[in-house]
Amino acid sequence: MKSVSALIHRVVTFELGLYRSLFRWVTRRPDVPSDAVAFAYIGAVEAILWAFIFGSATEFVVLHLILPWETVRIIVDVLSIWGLAWMLGLMASFRVHPHLVSDSGLRVRHGAATDIAIPWDDIATIRVRERSRDRSRAIQLDKDDGSAVLNVVIASRTNVDITLRRPLVIPLRTGEESVTEFRFYVDDARELVRRVRGYLVQERADR
Repeated sequence: MKSVSALIHRVVTFELGLYRSLFRWVTRRPDVPSDAVAFAYIGAVEAILWAFIFGSATEFVVLHLILPWETVRIIVDVLSIWGLAWMLGLMASFRVHPHLVSDSGLRVRHGAATDIAIPWDDIATIRVRERSRDRSRAIQLDKDDGSAVLNVVIASRTNVDITLRRPLVIPLRTGEESVTEFRFYVDDARELVRRVRGYLVQERADR
């Protein structure tokens, strides 16, 4: 029962996050502090998301027109509107929750559900490196010989590698994990890496 309750809580929290993101998108209020530089990561999936949204909208209109039974039509209309709102919310969550670079560190995000803060003094190295993943799941953990790599994946890809100075404890669905390396995707990987390296040079000079 506890596992079922936890699953329901995660699903509800995720769905509410989508609708809050949609509201932010419509009202042009991205979750970006004034002192932070935003880096998008939607580029790899934007065309696919728009295709699903257009397909859902088309399906809604077609089914509404061809279904002859009023009760069935109303049920299908409600489900179609929910599905369309869900897809728009997913698109919005990627847009209004970008990765952030600021004086306090790097924040790696994936929609409204994932927001990982990495302080500058925890980062040893950062580099651009394209990697493909066998799975498309957003958060993937690789464990090997006591080390753990956290992958924040978009379209089965990552393109930035971060090595940490010390293990960083990250809360995941399966519990807390001590992570030694991050890999994630960003549209402009070279510019993000350039900015992060600038902060790392400054942080080390101030020691």
